[in-house]
Amino acid sequence: MKFELKNIHIGDCIKRMVNEKEILIHRICNFHKVSEDDILKMYNQKSLDTEVLLKWCKLLEYDFFRIYCQHLILFAPKNKSENTISNIQTSLPQFKKNIYTKQVVDFILELINTGQKTKLQIIEEYRIPKTTLYKWISKYNQKE
Repeated sequence: MKFELKNIHIGDCIKRMVNEKEILIHRICNFHKVSEDDILKMYNQKSLDTEVLLKWCKLLEYDFFRIYCQHLILFAPKNKSENTISNIQTSLPQFKKNIYTKQVVDFILELINTGQKTKLQIIEEYRIPKTTLYKWISKYNQKE
């Protein structure tokens, strides 16, 4: 089954990881201090409370928050003015937005290779620098 970054269903992601790691349900219940029914309900939820998701990250040794970060990289709207939140001083940590994972690179290259989007569309829609895109194509893409 292919993972779709645009429509995240975190419960399904967790269930897949539990199955892949073959973790027993009683261990999960003990870790979360909830019943088996509660765990099964979590698998069906599209989103989870961050504290609960953090526990899943620890138990499964997988950063589920990164899925949302990659979604933001690809699908966040463009800044419309110079007076954006990035220019405002904040006490919260600032993160560099353009850190692309292998999954994002593969996703972008798949869009190009299948003809779903042109290179120009990728550059404009996802705000990926032209030089970055062409480096990915030459480094990772065997079809070019």
